[in-house]
Amino acid sequence: MLFNRAKSIEGSIDKYLENILKSSLIFEIGLKEYFNGKQEAFEIRTEEIQKLESESDEIRRDIKYKLYKELLIPDARGDVLGLLETMDNVIDTAEMVMIRFSIEKPIIFPELKDDFIELSVASAKCVAELVSASRAFFREITKVADSLAKVHFWEHEADKIEERIMRKAFSGEFTKDLSQKVHVRYFAERISLLADEAEDVADRLDIYTIKRSI
Repeated sequence: MLFNRAKSIEGSIDKYLENILKSSLIFEIGLKEYFNGKQEAFEIRTEEIQKLESESDEIRRDIKYKLYKELLIPDARGDVLGLLETMDNVIDTAEMVMIRFSIEKPIIFPELKDDFIELSVASAKCVAELVSASRAFFREITKVADSLAKVHFWEHEADKIEERIMRKAFSGEFTKDLSQKVHVRYFAERISLLADEAEDVADRLDIYTIKRSI
């Protein structure tokens, strides 16, 4: 463990990572509800993720304070702070995507519904594996690499699905309206962005892991 007697930091980081994982689950379930026409249920999920994001910001600020007050290995402070700050981008992105869906209410054509659900699942799994890698970083560093490999796998899957959606949107006959095609492309990119953010954190975590292993 990185922590000496700073059990309150350990507990706060556990809670923070739990919230990141919850945000990915809400993201996946909420978007599936949207694609299935369950608008009211989706709006409830959007409110849930907004509350979760606010709570996570408070936890992150509390951890930052405790890192300098309690007993953490000094050289590790910067790495832990960097990890938490970049992970904040993940939950922010999940929240942002759902808010955009809530505001703009894009039309997801039946021909693309399954692809959008698949993309949401891939992005959410990317985040889940990132959380697993982060937990391993604090507890059992030898297991970090396996989870990071899964992050990269799901990010690559998300990229492939995103491209598939865009190709279908611009070559399909279900709409001739260019603005609708562009809207579909935009929201495919937004969903895939969650996986991109998770991979960015994974790349940073990989560096921190190497530093701790030397």
